[in-house]
Amino acid sequence: MNKANEVRPIFRRLAEVAERTGCAVILIGHLNKAAGGQSAYRGLGSIDFRAAARSVLLIGRVKREPNVRVIIHDKSSLAPEGKPVAFCLDPETGFEWIGEYDITADELLSGAGGNNATKTEQAEKLILDLLADGKELVSEGIEKVAADAGISARTVRAAKKNLDGRITSKCIGAAWYHALKK
Repeated sequence: MNKANEVRPIFRRLAEVAERTGCAVILIGHLNKAAGGQSAYRGLGSIDFRAAARSVLLIGRVKREPNVRVIIHDKSSLAPEGKPVAFCLDPETGFEWIGEYDITADELLSGAGGNNATKTEQAEKLILDLLADGKELVSEGIEKVAADAGISARTVRAAKKNLDGRITSKCIGAAWYHALKK
């Protein structure tokens, strides 16, 4: 597994099977424990595993958010790389997609990523800033400003839930209005 000259013939045979049958070949690997370094060199075994692959996805845990995992497109030979996408594995609520996540593969693997404010934390700050000075805003207005800042409506709802003790909400007609508690 560690010798390129022994790995290449196996890949050649796998490629022949894939071409003959029209199937895709998916390899699942693990990373070594070496901290730091580039993500390309963290896979166990020969670097030829990565070299032969047309697409490499990494999945890792965000150090600062133990329930959050991120899928990062680390290599793509045939198309542009996709953006990192996060999901949550919560013991109470189970699996939930979070959406795009601002982190690189090297940051994720080194544990440095996630030290920036999460999207939810960014949304909380945005909501508090918008409601400062006694302002009262309609929910759709907050979501529009957040969307312009690259924050999803789902993340805004999660932030509002986190700020439950600090903001008030009231329904007037079909619209919800929010303000800071006095």
